[in-house]
Amino acid sequence: MGAQTHGHTHEHTHGGHDHGRGGHDHLTHDGIDWSTRIGHLRREDAVAAEASAGIAARLVGGLPAGATIVDIGSGAGGQAAAFATALAARGGGRVVLVDAVPELLTAAEEAVHTALGGGVAAESVHVDKVHADAAADELLDRVPVADLVWAARAVHHLPDEQAGVHRLARLVRDGGYLALAEGGLATRYLPWDLGLGEPGLQDRLNAARDIWFARMRADMPGSVRMPYGWGVALAKAGMAEVTSFSVLTDHPAPAAPAVREAVVEWLSMMSERMDEELSETDRDALRALLDPAADTYVGRRDDIFLLSAATVHVGRRG
Repeated sequence: MGAQTHGHTHEHTHGGHDHGRGGHDHLTHDGIDWSTRIGHLRREDAVAAEASAGIAARLVGGLPAGATIVDIGSGAGGQAAAFATALAARGGGRVVLVDAVPELLTAAEEAVHTALGGGVAAESVHVDKVHADAAADELLDRVPVADLVWAARAVHHLPDEQAGVHRLARLVRDGGYLALAEGGLATRYLPWDLGLGEPGLQDRLNAARDIWFARMRADMPGSVRMPYGWGVALAKAGMAEVTSFSVLTDHPAPAAPAVREAVVEWLSMMSERMDEELSETDRDALRALLDPAADTYVGRRDDIFLLSAATVHVGRRG
């Protein structure tokens, strides 16, 4: 659940799915093989289901009947499923899933169909899949114009973020909207003092994650810095009436099993990716927290939780 340099809450929470797609042997522009992380993305979608439904209700409510929604970097499909459910409640529409990882497209399609179930609801929403790279202009030829173009933590994984926003803006029909889920507050899982190592491990992990993210972007071929916020990026892409809102994901302690699994996986990822940024004391603490055979195993603690805020930036065309 990703770096916080640009304020993204998770590596992939609230639908999406920070896939900056490259498409060569499953590796994307960020060098991550997202096809191996489907289970992780599905767990994140489950944890964020309520927030995703809130986002869908807010954005779909302003769209015309029979609207088309394009989900760029649809990931495991959590947010697309919420959009499809909201469309079905209004009589139907179309959801277009776009990703550069074929396995994720399949997972997202399954998530949408599962959410819709059968009968009238399923028949009222048409679902399409498009295998495409959001950093390539071929996207404009392969993806239809839409009433809402949505990208959740996807643009920050493209080499040129502003060029990516411009490209997505061209997919929005007159009167339609471009919405980017980028930014928010770093997710919190852990109490300040765990009784292992030094207090404040969560803060040091978040700091290490920021360093990792900055390095990932700097090492990305063709990387271009975007030294301003997402609302400015939308305005530069020609979008009007730019605004933003935030949604909260709040799972207080004692955490449900799905939240515990998410915390264990998040800490495992921190241990793998940020090891060189951490002190030996913090590495020892992580090993103790991640040992299922130990009394210190984080998955059995009753004081872990999940609290995050994701920010959605919205602009209107025309």
